[in-house]
Amino acid sequence: MKTASSNMNTHITGETTSLATCWKVTRKDGLIFGFTDFDRDLLVESVTYMAATGYTRSAIHTIANLAVDNLDIESALDSDILTAGDLRAGVWDGATVEIFLVNWANIANGKILLKRGTIGEVELQDVTFKAELRGLTQALSQQIVELYTPDCRADLGDSRCKVNLAALTVTGAATAMTDRRSFADSSRAEEDGYWNGGLVTWTSGENTGRKMEIKSYVTGAFTLYLPMASNIEIGDEYTMHPGCNKTFATCKARYSNVKNFRGEPHVPGNDQILNYPDAK
Repeated sequence: MKTASSNMNTHITGETTSLATCWKVTRKDGLIFGFTDFDRDLLVESVTYMAATGYTRSAIHTIANLAVDNLDIESALDSDILTAGDLRAGVWDGATVEIFLVNWANIANGKILLKRGTIGEVELQDVTFKAELRGLTQALSQQIVELYTPDCRADLGDSRCKVNLAALTVTGAATAMTDRRSFADSSRAEEDGYWNGGLVTWTSGENTGRKMEIKSYVTGAFTLYLPMASNIEIGDEYTMHPGCNKTFATCKARYSNVKNFRGEPHVPGNDQILNYPDAK
């Protein structure tokens, strides 16, 4: 059930209305942004809702059976805040969103909350983007317990793994580049495959602060799993640490960290489970 103040109820039941839709976005870094489909900026509860971008949305519907209810929002990339680079880099991923109605002629009437959720998949299309808004029931579909697995469930260097990443981290700079996904550093002399699965963090250039996993490393050349949001330029500096394929053998041989291995390497595999005695 949607709730509204008495003044707002009086307004929406009148012969004419002056309603505008706003959406408030709170990113994971704590920054708050406001957008509206009205033709000028609106100030609501000390937040400025910008009309520069404008947006359209799909129909709002709510499902009572706890299934995930989604909503699509489309907007143009005509704002310094909503940039293609940030969307590709995942800056807006997981942000919380509130969509509500206000009376633009009298903001003091309050608001009617239409939907609350989080930003899921984002699709870029030339100068526009489409963002999926996932309802609150999305959290109920997430796995909240751990399953037995032969591979480690910890991430290299986290609180459960306890490997000291600082001792494994190196710095460098790109000496050549092919595209946003491939670059090289001629000073790197590690054996092929050493950085596979590792993580590079850019400390200068257009990608400063952004991170990406390394798919492969051969003779000083790196290929990332996904393209960086912005171009990689010669001289761009980075920090980097190796990865882990989460197997018991790697944990033992490479990191000597068996005591913190978070898997069950001797769990029978599918072949063993499906095996049966020979009937002959």
